[in-house]
Amino acid sequence: MLATIQDGLRIALVNFLSLIAATILYILTIWIPYLNVGTTIAMSSLPAELAKGKVINPLFIFEGKYRRNIGEYFILIALMTLGIYVGFTFLIIPGIVISIAWSLAAPLFVDKDKGALEALRESNTLTYGNKWRIFGAEFLLGPVINLIVILVIVLTHMGDVQALEVIGNIIVGLIILFTIPALYGVEASIYKQLTSGEIIDEETPTINVAEES
Repeated sequence: MLATIQDGLRIALVNFLSLIAATILYILTIWIPYLNVGTTIAMSSLPAELAKGKVINPLFIFEGKYRRNIGEYFILIALMTLGIYVGFTFLIIPGIVISIAWSLAAPLFVDKDKGALEALRESNTLTYGNKWRIFGAEFLLGPVINLIVILVIVLTHMGDVQALEVIGNIIVGLIILFTIPALYGVEASIYKQLTSGEIIDEETPTINVAEES
């Protein structure tokens, strides 16, 4: 788990500025019809792009290839949304398990040019036996960062000192700015490990072939 987070942070640092730029471009153009679908698909493919080990060009989100399979992408998202929703109706935990099982479906859809059902099946196969690792590395990273943000806000807003509050707000802004690349980096590390079949060993810096447990 820790090795995956460390690897993800390394990927994030290499692509820090590119990820921030891509996110800003996405937010600025999200209101443009049709184009916004392509950029959304491109953003969902970021883990796969980062996993290739290259520094991404933030303008890649505007490439026309991401608008090629819009209909199939909508089918994928509809199936994922429906399945996860049904899972949450069964006392939440099944919904969390399904969301982890299908977490690679979108990048697989783009990176491996798979259909909606095929992407869901492969994501389920790749994540089998690795769900706790994914949950620990990716899904718990967000809450930890949120906890740090809350702690900074509480500490810097005690005593109603304006200068301290400004410093606190700047720190929170920097943390949030770092969070986006960090989460994408961890997702990229998970994608790289599971699609290659090589899991980073938690005890040594070597890489070993994953075994299902």
